[in-house]
Amino acid sequence: MNCKNCLHRRANRDLQPNGFTLMELLIVIAIILILMLMAIPTIGGLKKQANETSAMNSVQVILKAEMQYESTFPSNGYACSLAALGGDPKSGAPTVSAAQVLQPDLASGLKSGYIFNITNCTKVNLNGTDRITGYQITAVPQTIGKTGNRGFCSDESGAMKQDPAGGTNCVQNVGQ
Repeated sequence: MNCKNCLHRRANRDLQPNGFTLMELLIVIAIILILMLMAIPTIGGLKKQANETSAMNSVQVILKAEMQYESTFPSNGYACSLAALGGDPKSGAPTVSAAQVLQPDLASGLKSGYIFNITNCTKVNLNGTDRITGYQITAVPQTIGKTGNRGFCSDESGAMKQDPAGGTNCVQNVGQ
């Protein structure tokens, strides 16, 4: 073997770059950034969809809490506020104004980017006592287009309707 060739081979081996060049790293970073920018709108849409699903489930939970309230306090009928459905179990036995049938996060009226409320209460007076016989549950996005697109409503009948504009004008059945 010729030593002259050995030195030449070693010299060529040392000239080969180890790792990536700066240009190659910049190209990879640019591709990653482009992919991230394409994914951001999708993530925002998924978040809104998750908030809407949570809002529909929360309306169902409030409906069940109303039925439980009505069976627990039949002379009062339904509750006309989320606070009446809520309450802290550590504070003692359930009362008409704090029935303890709704979780505190939902009883506060804010959950997953939606504002919940009980409105349009109808009552009758029986033997000098007001009894709530009807109500409407509303769930509207805190910021329309950002935390949700649709508003949701239900009442004592249990039918769930939606307002595609995000308000409380719920005239369409959910799923339309």
